[in-house]
Amino acid sequence: MNVESRVSDLPNLRLRVFTPTRPGKWPAVVAYSDIFQHTGPHLRLCTRLAARGFTVVAPELYGRITPAGTVLRFEEDRQRALDCAAQMSLEWFDADLAAALAFTRAHASVDPSRVYAAGWCIGGHLAFRAALDPQVKATTCFYATGLHSNSLGAAVGAATSLAQAHRISGELLMVWGTRDPHIPKEGRQIIHAALANAGTSFQVRTFDAEHTFMRDEGARWEPAAADEAFEAMVALFSRG
Repeated sequence: MNVESRVSDLPNLRLRVFTPTRPGKWPAVVAYSDIFQHTGPHLRLCTRLAARGFTVVAPELYGRITPAGTVLRFEEDRQRALDCAAQMSLEWFDADLAAALAFTRAHASVDPSRVYAAGWCIGGHLAFRAALDPQVKATTCFYATGLHSNSLGAAVGAATSLAQAHRISGELLMVWGTRDPHIPKEGRQIIHAALANAGTSFQVRTFDAEHTFMRDEGARWEPAAADEAFEAMVALFSRG
C-alpha cells in the first residue's frame, strides 16, 4: 500500500503523520522515536507500518527546547541527544503525549476507536505512559529505557510509570534484547513482576540482540529479529 507523509505543528510539538494513500478511516499508531528523534530508521519504520494499513503519528520529543525538525546523528550527536532527554520534564512529556493522542483521535484518516501506541528506547517508555490512557487499545514497547529504574527525562528515579501499571486496560507487548546493557535481565524481571502484580495483560518477546536492534543502520541491527518484532507488533494491533 502506498503511503504519504505530512508535518503538523502544534504548540511545542511537531508531528509527522503517515497515512495510506487510499481514503478511509484507519486504525492509528502513535509512534515514539528513540532519543535521536526522526532519523531515517524511524521514518522507515513509520512508513512500513503505515503501509500495513495504519495512520501513524510520530511526535518529536524535544520541541520545547530545540527547533522543530531537529534530527540528531547517532554518533556525533549522542551526548546532545542524552542532554536533550535529560532536560525534558515529566510534565512536558505527559502534556505533549496528551496533545499527540488528542490530535490522533481527531485526525480525518483515523478510526478513533482503534488507537494504539508504540515506541523505541525512550519512546518505549513514552508509549508505556500512553498506555495509561484508557482509550489506547494496545501498546508495543521496544526496549523501553528507564522503566525498571523509574527514570524518564529529568525525572530520574521519580517517573513512577510502573507504579501506575494498574491503570493500563489495553494489552502490552514488551520487546527486549538479551544483550541490552540499558535493560539487563534484572531490570526486565522487575518490569514483568510489576506488570503481573498489577494484573496487566502483557506478552514478552525476547531476542538475542543488543539495544536498538531494530535500527536499520549500524552494527547493532539484527534484521531477522527486527522483522519478527515488527510483525509481532502488527499482529497485536491487527487484532482489535
